[in-house]
Amino acid sequence: MSENCLIFTSHRGERVTEYRIGQLYMISKHSHEQSDRGEGVEVVQNEPYEDPNHGNGQLTEKRVYLNSKLPSWARAVVPKIFYVTEKAWNYYPYTITALQCSFLPKFSIHIETKYEDNKGSNDSIFDKEAKDLEREVCFIDIASDEIPERYYKESEDPKYFKSQKTGRGQLKEGWRETHQPIMCSYKLVTVKFEVWGLQTRVEQFVHKVVRDILLIGHRQAFAWVDEWYASGNTIVGT
Repeated sequence: MSENCLIFTSHRGERVTEYRIGQLYMISKHSHEQSDRGEGVEVVQNEPYEDPNHGNGQLTEKRVYLNSKLPSWARAVVPKIFYVTEKAWNYYPYTITALQCSFLPKFSIHIETKYEDNKGSNDSIFDKEAKDLEREVCFIDIASDEIPERYYKESEDPKYFKSQKTGRGQLKEGWRETHQPIMCSYKLVTVKFEVWGLQTRVEQFVHKVVRDILLIGHRQAFAWVDEWYASGNTIVGT
């Protein structure tokens, strides 16, 4: 069996208390976008959940059907009913997400997230959870790091975006040292792929894909702030 993990730290110009609303908005908007693209999102479970250690939260289980998005050669070998199961436990500012593929039972992704109001200075944030795992730390800068060209939108570029509601935006080089407010999203990403001979290659590829997804998602969270930001802690926008 192979198992390794990366710790991603991503900074944004918000406060943890504010982003509680933003996080819910992001989840809702991306679910709608997946459905609009015809990928088919089935909500299997969505209910309150109480954990003895983390307290009250929300448990959500979704199935995302992706067969129609596969290339023709892949559809020939992949079962017609192909989906990814996503289970999420939201105890904000701590969350857990687990992903599994319907036809690859030996492949899984486990993500733990902690949000804190700092610049990414908490080097020991996952010492307990990852004490027995080989770790690598990856810093993500939403303003400076490059994203795949096909996903680039100038309206979602923090270097150019300026919020009408908060006045935040147009992040320049060195913004993490001067910008207020600022928060950091710490993510412990663990990948398992129990197929001998392919573990390292698959896990490295998955970590890169996860990094791109996190970078794009956090850029969007910052650039969509006017859609979800409200002083009364209510979700605004569509």
